[in-house]
Amino acid sequence: MIYLDNAATSPVDEEVLEAMIPYLREEYGNPSSKYYCKADKAKQAVEEARAKVASLFGASSEEIIFTSGATESTNMIIKGVLDYSKFYCGGKNRVITSNAEHKATLNVCKYLNGEIYSNNDATMSLFSANDRVDRGYSATFIEVDKYGHVAADKFERAIDEAAALASFIYVNNETGTINDITALVKTAHRHNVLLHVDATQAAGKFPINVRELDVDFLSASGHKLYGPKGIGCAYIKADKYGLPPITALLHGGEQECGIRAGTLAVHNIVGFGKAAEIALRDMEINREHISELDDYLVEKISDFDNIKIVIPEKFRVKGIISILVDRTDFNNERFIKRISNEVAVSTGSACSLGEPSHVIKAIGLQDMTGKIIRVSLSKNSNREDIDEFITVLKRSI
Repeated sequence: MIYLDNAATSPVDEEVLEAMIPYLREEYGNPSSKYYCKADKAKQAVEEARAKVASLFGASSEEIIFTSGATESTNMIIKGVLDYSKFYCGGKNRVITSNAEHKATLNVCKYLNGEIYSNNDATMSLFSANDRVDRGYSATFIEVDKYGHVAADKFERAIDEAAALASFIYVNNETGTINDITALVKTAHRHNVLLHVDATQAAGKFPINVRELDVDFLSASGHKLYGPKGIGCAYIKADKYGLPPITALLHGGEQECGIRAGTLAVHNIVGFGKAAEIALRDMEINREHISELDDYLVEKISDFDNIKIVIPEKFRVKGIISILVDRTDFNNERFIKRISNEVAVSTGSACSLGEPSHVIKAIGLQDMTGKIIRVSLSKNSNREDIDEFITVLKRSI
């Protein structure tokens, strides 16, 4: 099978796997235990990995908190910052985001805004469509433009005295759109608003320096950059007094500076650290390779009269390509199911399976949500993979 769904998850690098194995076999100590060698070695491995992840983002080690992934990091940051600000920062209780965010951000903000939703039909049957719960917070959702960008001037107009935090995606997971984080940060800080960036799809694809960007918070996942699943990080900008106050999402032990309780998954952390090290080492080589493949795919797509690229390359990261098949008889779900034994692609986010894409709706293509295919490349992809996909596409349509 040809794998072209790397935005959903990337394969674990062999170097990463080799680095992890000892911590699944002989070095199985709990890094929070004391004195004996297995605990000390586990703790040392965690701190070495933390330094590697910090280097990937231009941060200091103390600013990296390990989590189970970007979804947890995003939840922790948005809920934790608002919870603290509500009581200690003059009653600030508002978060500002866009209508084209990953569900990890979008649904947290909807929840804080009082919306009621559940995957359990029995639960939802107890509420009407307009029911709201006053949770003491509020959220503002900015509309993006036709390319999926959040405009800084539109963001500025949304800021009020209650705004404590803004959260925006760096690279959109469905379209590859790159937001101008520098402009958004400057706008936020001009009004004393903190800014969190979801860097899940950006990490490892191009240089990210949190000092230069001046972001306050950042989320990332290991499995998007050839590391294991179940591990990610939150970057929290420190000042001269250390990390700023934030309410913990998980309460329990004092792991991770008391911000994230729970026994650390040392093997996953080591894997994440190794993946970050490799990403930094091979970034330019991988960028050039993926960029060439992206150009090759776009050239092949241009041969079709009824297929086009949704977001022009100057507005998106190379390697995430949303393709619109403009035919009345085409349905992306049926197409992907039909070719699933040959090629792995997707209709969009792996976190929104079975639902029309809210991102595609947000960029004004409401009637085309069933006609979009996302192809996402990796450092392991090659021209033969793309040729095979094009062959399957031609045959199918």
